[in-house]
Parts: sequence; structure tokens; C-alpha cells
Amino acid sequence: MVPSRCSILSIFVVLLLSPGLTFSLPIKDSFVQCLSQNSEIFIPASDFYTPDNSSSFNAVLESTAQNLRYLLPSVPKPEFIFTPLYEAHVQAAVICCKQLGIHLRVRSGGHDYEGLSYASEIETQFIVVDLAKLRAVQVDIEDNSAWVQAGATIGELYYRIAEKSEAHGFPGGLCSSLGIGGHITGGAYGSMMRKYGLGADNVIDARIIDASGRVLERQTMGEDLFWAIRGGGGASFGIITAWKVKLVPVPSTVTVFTVTKTLEQGGTKLLYRWQQVADKLDEDLFIRVIIQAADGATKGKRTVTTSYNALFLGDAKRLLNVMEQGFPELGLTLKDCTETTWLKSVLYIAGYPANTPPEVLLQGKSTFKNYFKAKSDFVTEPIPETALEGIWERYFEEATPFMIWNPYGGMMSKISESSIPFPHRKGILFKIQYLTMWQDAAEDASKHIDWIRRLYNYMAPYVSMFPRQAYVNYRDLDLGINKKSNTSFIEASVWGAKYFKDNFNRLIQVKTKVDPDNFFRHEQSIPPLPVSSRKRKGRGHHGIH
Repeated sequence: MVPSRCSILSIFVVLLLSPGLTFSLPIKDSFVQCLSQNSEIFIPASDFYTPDNSSSFNAVLESTAQNLRYLLPSVPKPEFIFTPLYEAHVQAAVICCKQLGIHLRVRSGGHDYEGLSYASEIETQFIVVDLAKLRAVQVDIEDNSAWVQAGATIGELYYRIAEKSEAHGFPGGLCSSLGIGGHITGGAYGSMMRKYGLGADNVIDARIIDASGRVLERQTMGEDLFWAIRGGGGASFGIITAWKVKLVPVPSTVTVFTVTKTLEQGGTKLLYRWQQVADKLDEDLFIRVIIQAADGATKGKRTVTTSYNALFLGDAKRLLNVMEQGFPELGLTLKDCTETTWLKSVLYIAGYPANTPPEVLLQGKSTFKNYFKAKSDFVTEPIPETALEGIWERYFEEATPFMIWNPYGGMMSKISESSIPFPHRKGILFKIQYLTMWQDAAEDASKHIDWIRRLYNYMAPYVSMFPRQAYVNYRDLDLGINKKSNTSFIEASVWGAKYFKDNFNRLIQVKTKVDPDNFFRHEQSIPPLPVSSRKRKGRGHHGIH
């Protein structure tokens, strides 16, 4: 019997995709061939960027990357970048990467502090699936909800909500260019967290592509996986393509202010007092402290500035009453306050100049690009004034030291540690973000990184212990990395406990169930249980709990 034209084509495709012949073709060609077999929607060549065309490749690679350390020539680059236009393209990409043995990294906004979405320390060959074109936002005011695709920024979501209603908002991040796909996977804190909790606390559904290439929603993924993706860190369980979030009420008038005090103006005593009251203030009030080194009044002498940067969900008159009762030491006056809309408060907190039009939120690009290293801590007892003075001594050793202290309390103390994987709840006074930044690629990065490590070591007696907690969205590879699929559980348990506390064990169970082969992995992804451990567990009770 003479084979038909269709059967000859089928044989050709099978041979093309067989393991022995796959990489006789370049990796991109193999991938494109496979995509054409697994997607009914045409994928244009313009969705692929390779180093062969360095200008377009570099432009896309750099487009949302926030930490310039991971764009240096010495850092391994992806074989190519794929920018899918449809969810079905992402689905096909997962199927093909699995079929061809290609490692993929997924990027939604590029704000990951250690560049894990577009660089790799553990894979010799990888590609990047960049979700920047998946940015649809559908707001349903009657339902108090919105579906937002992973590539949209938090700023775009804020703008689209306000477009429909000035009485609704969402308690997400303070930096408006955060890609919402990865932002919520780590928790997503912001200036309304004391009133409404985290962004991840306000998610009601999601769409995720699992390691088999299936598109799942809450009902089909099950509650265990839905629990894990809201705060369990990005890129461990699948690719989030969209979140359904719950909208929250915001008043027609909110108030913002920034009051700055130097050391010479009593900054140390004031910061000590802030630590005692910030978590106990009215939950409508969020006052963070931005701490920087600056030139002092005396020439050649440096000082430290502490800037109290706040959002109050109400008018200035009520704010002044709240401050008079809870934090009179700041000396807040009416002229310090600006009454505005919730959307414009987003611009203010994000650091945009006054009178910036809200449409800037639709640009979706980071205005903060530096070479930097970051770390984090959670504080459970006020740091003594003498210890604060020790911080200032270390500040004067570094060119651009930077800290942000974010208050907890309010709703953050009312939600259980195990409600979602994000465990930093009751008993936390505030979170510290440490940063050191530099502008010149030729500068010695090690001196800055050594400085921030020394500061972090100095802070050990004054922050949370057993474990010393850390925020997963401020990834810190100093805490240890996974080595491919043969993960060291000793190393993983160190950073796992810091990021997730007791929730880490449940995350491992979920990972083992949904991605036992560790297809979705990076330097600090949740590891599956080793096969030997799974067999032992199998003799006991089953399931994830």
C-alpha cells in the first residue's frame, strides 16, 4: 500500500521531533517546528528574538529587567526570547520545552531581584518566555473583581480600575511597573496592606499552565495548588497567565504626606518611636520610612535622612486626629498633607513628580534601573537607639545605602500564617528592605555586596530569629540555591524556612504532586520530594494536607 501524502508528513514530523534528531536542528528551529504542531493559532516570526539580531534581542531582554547586574556580558544569556501573544502560545511553549528537553524561564515584569526570570546560574542552555504581550485587564465593578493577565503591570490594573470607578481599588504593590504575574506569587504587599492584607490575600481565581501543558483554573487545579501559587513564590508550579482579583472599597478622598527628618533633627529618637507605634496606628494609615544617606548641613559631613512616606484612607482632618493620638512626635501639620484621589496617591507613593498624568501607569516600564543588591528582614521588637546608631556608622561607609521600613499590624495581624504560603503575620512590627546601588558597570560590585552582607550580619540580634525571616519577592541567593533536580534539601530548607516558615513543608508536598519531575525550576524554586522519600511516604497516609 502506497503511503498517503498526510502519513508521509506525519512520519517526517515524528522523525523531526525524535530525541536523537531534535538538536540536529538549532534549538530555536526545533522549538518553532514543535510550536507549529502544537498551536492552532499562527505564531509570527516577530515573536522570537535571538542574539543573532543583537539590537532587537537586547532591547527585549533589557525592556523590563530591573537589576542591571544580570545584563552584564559575563552573565549567560538565553538562546532566544519568545513573546507569546496568546495563552495558547504559552501552553504550546510548555509542551515543546518538555518534549525537546529545553529549560525555560518565565518573565512577567522583570522585577525579580536576582534576575531569575531572564538569567540562570544552574542551566547551561535555556530560553525565556516573556509574557509582556499578555496584558489584558477586564474590570467588573458589579462583581467587585477584575481578571488581569500576567504581563500587565500593577499600575495598569490600578488605572483600569479607576477608569471604571473612583470608589474601588486593589491592595497591590507600591512600584507601579511590577508585572502582576510574578508580583502576586510572592504575596504582593502595598500601602493598603494594613487595611486589606496582601494582593495575594485578595485573589479569587487564577489561570495556570501546568507541567503537562494543561490550562487550569481554581476549580480544576484544586485548592492545594491554588493555595500554593498565592505567595509560594513564582515559577515553581506552572506559568500563571492571569489572576482574578477582588476589588476593595476606597474613599473618594485620600491623604498623602512625606515628612523628612535628619539625624540632627532628632531622626534617631523619632525612628525608635515609629517602631513602637507604626503597627498599632489606625489601619487606614500606612507610614513607611525611607532611610538614606545625604550630605549634611556642614560641608564634607554626611547625615542620614528618615522620610516618613504615608497614605491615609481618609481626609486630612481625620488624619491629623489619628496622628495626634498615635504619633504626635512626627509633628504632622495640615500643610504637610495633600488630599487627592486613590489613583493619584498611587503615583505619589511610586515617586512620580507632582502633576504627572495617570496615563504614565500605562507605559508599563520600570523607572528604577540600577546595579543593586538587596536583602530583607522582619522585626518583632523595636531596635534600640544604640543599635540604630550602629546602622548609621555603617551607612557612612557606603556610597548609596538605602533602606525601606514597612509597617505591619492591622489586617496583617488578623490573617493566619497558614492562610496562604506568605507567613509573616501576627507579631511582625515591620519589614526591612536593604539596598545598595551603583550606576557604573565598571565599578567593583563585590565591595557593595560585601557592605550589605556586613550590615545584614550586624542586624542579626535585632530581627526575627528561628528562623530569621525573609521576603520571597526580595529573592536573595545568599540564602542558598538549588542545584538542578538533585536539590540539596538541607540548603533548600534554610531559605525555605526563612521565606515560608512552616508552610514550606506543604509547598514541597504540592510541588511533588503537581510537578514531580521538577520541570519548573530555578535557583530557589520549591523542590519536589526525592523519589525515595515519596515511596516511604506512600506507605503512610496519602494526599496533601
